[in-house]
Parts: sequence; C-alpha cells; structure tokens
Amino acid sequence: MRNYLLKQKTFLLAIALIFCATLVANAQTRTVTGTVMDPTIGESVPGATVLVKGTTRGTATDLDGKFTLDLQQGDQILIVSFVGYIPQEVEIGNKTTFIINLEEDIQSLEEAVVIGYGTQDKKEITSAVVAIKPEDFNKGNVSNPAQLLQGKVAGLSITRPGGNPNSGFNVRLRGLSTFGANSSPLIVLDGVIGASMDNVDPNDIQSIDVLKDGSAAAIYGARGSSGVILITTTKKNPKDGRVSVSLNSFGTMDQATNLIPILSAEEFVARGGTDFGSSTDWRNELIDDAFSYTTNASVSGGFNNTNYLAAVNYRDNQGIVNGVSNKRLNTRLNLSQGALDNRLRLNVNLSFTNIDRESINDAAFRYATLYNPTAPIFENTQDAVERFGGYFQRDLFDFYNPVALANQQKFVSETKSALTSYRAEFDILRNLTISAQYSQDRSNTLSGDFWSRLDYNVGLGTGGSAQRRTNDRVQKIFESTLRYELDLSDGLNMTLLGGVATQSTKNQGFNARVKQYLFDLGWDNLGAGSIRLGNSTDLASYANEDQLNSIFGRANFNLNNRFFLSASVRAETYSGFGANNQTGVFPAVSLGSDFTQIFDMGIFSQFKPRASFGITGNLPPSPTLALGVYGNGNRVDLDGDPLTQSDVFVGIVQNSNPNRDLKWETKQEMNFGLDFGIWNNKVTGAMDYYIRNISDLLFNVPVATGAPNPFDPGRFNTASSTWVNLADLRAAGFEFAVTAHDIHLGNIKWHPSVNFTLYDKTTIESLSAGDLGFDELRFATPGSPGQNNNPIVYNRVGQTLGDFYGPVLEGLTEDGKYILSTTDPNEFEKLGNGLPKGEFGFANNFEYGGWNLSFFFRGAWGHDLYNSYRGFYENQDASSNTWNSVITDKTQVVTSTPTFNSSYIENASFIRLDNMELGYNFKTPSKNLNSFRIYFAAQNLFTITDYTGVDPEVRITDSENGDGFTTSLSPGLERRNTYFQTRSFTLGLSLNFK
Repeated sequence: MRNYLLKQKTFLLAIALIFCATLVANAQTRTVTGTVMDPTIGESVPGATVLVKGTTRGTATDLDGKFTLDLQQGDQILIVSFVGYIPQEVEIGNKTTFIINLEEDIQSLEEAVVIGYGTQDKKEITSAVVAIKPEDFNKGNVSNPAQLLQGKVAGLSITRPGGNPNSGFNVRLRGLSTFGANSSPLIVLDGVIGASMDNVDPNDIQSIDVLKDGSAAAIYGARGSSGVILITTTKKNPKDGRVSVSLNSFGTMDQATNLIPILSAEEFVARGGTDFGSSTDWRNELIDDAFSYTTNASVSGGFNNTNYLAAVNYRDNQGIVNGVSNKRLNTRLNLSQGALDNRLRLNVNLSFTNIDRESINDAAFRYATLYNPTAPIFENTQDAVERFGGYFQRDLFDFYNPVALANQQKFVSETKSALTSYRAEFDILRNLTISAQYSQDRSNTLSGDFWSRLDYNVGLGTGGSAQRRTNDRVQKIFESTLRYELDLSDGLNMTLLGGVATQSTKNQGFNARVKQYLFDLGWDNLGAGSIRLGNSTDLASYANEDQLNSIFGRANFNLNNRFFLSASVRAETYSGFGANNQTGVFPAVSLGSDFTQIFDMGIFSQFKPRASFGITGNLPPSPTLALGVYGNGNRVDLDGDPLTQSDVFVGIVQNSNPNRDLKWETKQEMNFGLDFGIWNNKVTGAMDYYIRNISDLLFNVPVATGAPNPFDPGRFNTASSTWVNLADLRAAGFEFAVTAHDIHLGNIKWHPSVNFTLYDKTTIESLSAGDLGFDELRFATPGSPGQNNNPIVYNRVGQTLGDFYGPVLEGLTEDGKYILSTTDPNEFEKLGNGLPKGEFGFANNFEYGGWNLSFFFRGAWGHDLYNSYRGFYENQDASSNTWNSVITDKTQVVTSTPTFNSSYIENASFIRLDNMELGYNFKTPSKNLNSFRIYFAAQNLFTITDYTGVDPEVRITDSENGDGFTTSLSPGLERRNTYFQTRSFTLGLSLNFK
C-alpha cells in the first residue's frame, strides 16, 4: 500500500511539474503570423525571408506571401528581406499579426546581368561577372569601346602606349591565356559572337558585361579562354509612342606631353657632335596641336510592341603629326517587334562602319628625338633638291630627316564593315521559348603604301615604290536555342537552355608592290612602276576557310533565393585541327549562396560566397596549322637564259609538317569569390581569387627533316618545323572591387569606387611535347646599331614569363667605361619582368545641383620596362656623336659603346589621372527639351612615375615583333618608335529632345 501511494505521489508531482513548465513556456513563447506585400503592384511577395534580429531563427513566406513564426521572450525586431527590395526592420511589440510592405530597391532591380545566351538576375550569378553601365564609363574623347572600360574592371587590362589615334588597344583579361593571336577576350555584340569593337560606336553602347572566369565563359567553348566581353546597344524605350532625339557633339585638342629631355644644339656641339650650323627643335617641327571633333545623333522610341533605335556617329580624330588621322562613320539601326500578344518577338540589328586611317612611319618620332639638332630642315643645293626634294639628308647610318620621313612616305587604309543580325523568339508555352539567330559579319580593308622617289629611307634606292593590299573577311553564324523554365517544387526553380550553332569564316586577300617610277604616282597606278620583281616588290594572294559546329546546354537552379547552382557544357568540332582531335568538350559548374537570406548578417545586406570551375578552349589564328600546307618558294629559271620565259617557274616549299593530333589549347580555371553589400547596399563589392592552368599551347618547333613524323605515323618529316601542342602555363590572381553609393557631404553627393588586381605572374610549367620542345625561349633583341644579336627576354621552364636577363652594371671606370658582371649570355642574371604585379582604378563622381565632377585615377605597379632611348642614345662615346643624346636623372657620363645592361631596365610603376570631366545640366523649361548639358573633359592630365622613357604604360607585347605566336613572349620593351604621349582637352554639349 505504501509503495502504491508513493508511486501515486510521484506521478502527481510529475504532472504538476509538466503543467508548471508548460505555463512558463507559454509565458515565454508565442506565435505570430503575417503577410509580406509589394504595395506598388498590390501583390504578395513569396519567398521573402523573415528573421528574428540577432538570431538565426526565421522562416520564408509561402506562395501567398504569408508566414508563421514562433517567438521567444526577448524577441523585439523582425528583419524582412527579399532580393530586389530594401530590407525592413519591424518592431514586434505586442502584435500577433503583421502586414509588412516592402519598398523596391531600384538599384538592385536594374542589375540584370547579360550572360551567354540570355540574362540573369544579379542575385543568381555564381561566376565572376561584372556589369558596367553608361554612368560608369570613362569620359572624354573616347573613340574605341575598349577605352570605356580602361581601369574599370578588376583583372581587365587595357593598354595603348603612346597617343596614336590609329593604334588599337591591347586587351587582356586575367593575363596571358595563349601564345597565339587570339589573346584578347571574345567580343559578343548584341548576341553576335566574334564581332569587332569597330562595329559599334561608344556612344551607342547601353551596357557592357565582362565574363571573367572559366565557368562564365565556358558556354562559348573554344572561343572563351581569353574571357568574354558582352556589348549591348539595344535601348528599352517607353511604349507610348514618344520619340527621343539625342545629340552629342564635342571638339578635342591634343598636345604632345612627357617628351624626353635632350641636348640643345649648343650642348650637342660642346659634347663633340658634328655642327651643321643650324639650331632645329626637331620635335617642335614634327608635331603640333591636333584638333578633332565628334558628332553623335540618335532617334529612339517605342509604341505598342515596337522598339527602335537609329543612330549616326561621325568622328574625325587627328594626330599630333600632320598626316596622321582616323576618321570613322558608323550608322546603326536596331528594330524589335512583338506579335501574337508578344509571344513572337523579332529583332533586327544593322551596323555599318567606314574607317579611314592615315599614318606615317613611326620612326619619325625616334629621329625627331635623336636627329642632329644643328642640322637644318631644308638644304638649297642641287644635290639636295635632285636627290631628296630639298630636304637636308646625309649619307650616314640610321640618319633620316624626320620631317622628310613624315612627308615623303604615306600609308592609308579604308575599312568598310557591315554587321547584320536577325533574331526571332517564340513562346511555345508560357515557360518554353525557342529562338533562332542568323548573323553576318563582313569587313573589307583596302590599304595603300607609298615611298617617294626622293625618300632617302626607302624610295631613293628603289626609284620610288608603291603597294596596294586588300583583305576580306566574312563570318556567318547561325544559332538556335530552346529555353525551358520550371518550378520543380516549392521554392526550387530551374531554367534549362539547349542550343546548336554553326560558324563559318572565310578570309581572302591580295597585295601587289612595284618600284622604280618615273614620277611619284603612288598606289593608284601600279602599272607605272617598271620593276615588279626583287627587293621592295611583291605579288601575292591568299584564301582560307574554316567551320565550327557546336552543341551546348546549361541548367540554372534557384532554391528559395538562397542557394544557386549553374552547370553548362559545350561540345565543338573545328575543321582546322588534326583529324584525330577535331572535337573538344568544355564543361563548367558554379554554385553560391546568399547568407543574408538564411542568417541575420548584421550590417551585411548581401553576403554571397561562390565557387566555380570551368574549362575553355582557344581557336588557332589559322585553320591550316595541322595540315602541313605548301607555299611559294623562289623563282627559278630552269635554263638560266633571261631571254626565255616559258621555263621560269615559282618553286614549291612545305611550310610545316602535318600533325594529325593537333588539338585545342585548353584552360582550366578555378574561381572563389564573394559578392557583398553592406548598410542596405550603400556599399557593394566583390572579391575573387582564381587559379588557371593553361595546357597544350600551340607552337611551331624545329624538327629534323627525313626523321619519322610522330604525328603522322608511317611518314617522314619533309619540312623543318611542325606545329605541336607544346607549352603549359600556370597563373593566379586576386581581384577586389568596391563601390559606395550616394555618400552625402552636405549638399554634395559622392560616388566613389575602387578596384585592384594582384597578379601571381604566369609561370612556365613546360615548353616541350615528347622529345620536341625547348628549355627556354629567348626573344627581344634591342636592335641596331650594334645590339642585334643579344636577346634580353628569357622564358625559362619553371620561371615566370617575360623575365629580363642581362649583365649587371657594377660601376664605371674613371674614364666612364662599363664594369659589367659578365659578357657571357649564359651567365646573365635576372634583371626584372615586363608584366605587372598589380593594377588599380579609382573613380570619383560628385554631384551638386546641376553640376557634376568626375575624375579617374589608374595605375600599375611591379612591372619593368627596357628604356630603349637610354639604351641607345645616352652614352658619350665617339660613335654616338652622330646622334643627339637623351638626358634623364639616371644619366651618367658613359664613354662605352651602348650595350644592354641592368641600368636600362627601369621600374615603370605609375599613377595617372586618366580622365576628368566637369559638366552642368541646365534646367529646361521647354517640354520638348528634356535635357541640355555642357561639359569640359581632360585626359592624361598627369602621371606620377620614376620611369624616364616616353610612357610607363605596361607593354604586354613587343611592337617590333609581328609574329602573333612569339610577341607575347617578349613583354616590357619600350621601342624607339613609340608614338609620343598626348594630353587631351574636350569641350562638348549634349541635348535630348522628347
């Protein structure tokens, strides 16, 4: 009985304890419900995150925007967030039911990013992708779309040493990706793959998106190894029938700047130079202020389901030397039309561009610096008039009157290009869309080169010479895709993309050069040249064609706007590779998660770590490398009798041996990144670390003729070289970018942004394939006089690409002779490297009332340059008295003959105020005049550097090495023919009518 009573008491006590615990729990917890709404459209927001501030406890709204959440004692604030809306904090108090209205984040909503074959919300991007809008573009006289991006994207290097308006920009994304000619990123213009930047005027560009890592670029397969730049020109206009007319016109003055100091005529004579009795500032005689102007006009609008843009752009850019100019006319028509309740969408994009270039021999800049300052421009003697057209000339080595050189040689070209694209999309179902696009990219370049009979540099020995060249390129692309969107389950969305593509490219050209004219008739009358064989003559034509067929697919997954996954694969077959390896497969995968949708991240409004891996390929610059094609040899007279012509033939030579195994260059790239935003995205940014391994790079290697050809079993080498997949490279880097939005300094709004890149320089892992290859490759001889046989860039296996090697200058003797560490090239020491350790850009934009001021700093550090002016024209030996001398803060009294050594390798790190603009927006009382703005801009205002040459800009290639497969192996040389730097001042106005 006692045991029973004890058990009963125990049971009752347990019930009491449970009851008390329940009362306490009920006193500490309660349940709240609510609905999250978008008041603008009056609809609920499914998938929004509701968190208790300071905890990880939370939930997500259902398809009706509703939520239920258990609270605990001490819970005071709910944080409600959703991508595209500003996060909101809600006090709990004693309420149990909530109606929470979210405010749209306009900036976030505008950040849809263009990716391969479509767009994607920025929230879902899991690769290294950067979107640049017009307000972020560089200002001033920008004639090339590449200038818009210069310094704006971490990891994207855009360089153009000097100020030649006809020079293109070297564009590299994350460093070197190939030895071949396709080292620049792939350009995709309004969906057209492989277009040229010349097909679009900078004024027509609406956005530029840069796909930096392998996973983002892999959807383009064999063309994505150097990265991808997507350019969009289409404007989205209102559908109410309004017409927008925009006019932008500006004029620019260019001035030469940063000229290297040289000896005056008196100083030159005092040093022992030959005195011809005059005093001539040759650079002043060659260069002058240049005036350029640009006018852009566009008409755009929309009504119902029609959208259109028509634009005309004319640019006349003059060089600082008479005879240098770049004139271009670009016209564009973009038209889109919707039909069948907008289920069918048709787009037509047409662009036509004419570019007229006029150039001089850039050697004129060298001779304007070093030519004897006591020489006159003209000489009134019978010999000078009859032989040189009255110009002062002397029969000395490397001694040409720069004014005569600029006036007696002429080089022109006219490029006509047409880019046409036709696209149709049809919604088979609400979530199933099929598309087809056909594009055609045509370009024709007609060039003329002329050397006068009186030109001492070339023409005098040839009786005058002229040349005419034409190069045609036609690329045709057809692509079709099928896109399917599906909600797999509650909160899990999937988008599938599949497609096929075919691309054909045909190149052909012709050139002819003759010499010995009776009069200076030029290239328009080649028949007047009496000699058409031998030196300074040429006759040639070529044609080639290739085919690229592709199939590709991609899947994107979005789980509750918290977790994101993307995977793609592209298989391509290219006609230009060996028969055994014509098909390549390029997969990619990337994933990421926005932690702010899962946890309370405090000040962070976005915190999205991501990781990706992708494999891309690279097409060769020629479709014949694997074939062992034949070319033209010498002209052979079989009987040796010049009076008989029927037995004269051109022999045949084999350019290289066939390689049935020649295949794709391949790049494998890992990327780890973080996208972040803090303080409700007042500050946003991204950081990335990448590792890339590049393998099977193409290279032409020497082989023994007559030996078995390992790439064509059963046959023997009949040529002395074979194209093989040779080199392996490794590179890595860290990128960081951050932007602050609308920082208020009183009545001034400030928008700063900064980005920088740290490079782990490219390492050469291998330069061999089987028994073929090299331990090192040496390039970049300084040149003549006297330094033609000493390459100064050594590329060694296990070392970084682009290393300078040479003797160390240990001092000077009492009479000014070099004391060098060695004269044996095999004992030379590493002196530096031509590629940078890092680059940065720092942009600022200030707004005050109708005023806006923007300025942009750009720089690079950790790269060295060979200063060729010092390397040839600094010494005071007797043989150098023919030329003038450069004088810098590094100049010493050296009496030795110029010889390459460590003293001529200079640290070229620099900071440059790249551009600045001050503008004012006038109030426009007229209802038709929407905006009226005037602005003043300046470019290249100043440069801070210790480099004493013409321009400290990074040289990623050698301007005197025309071989596309080796020029990247000799970076870091400032050659003597570098076009002088220019400083630009621009005044313009822009009007917009509606």
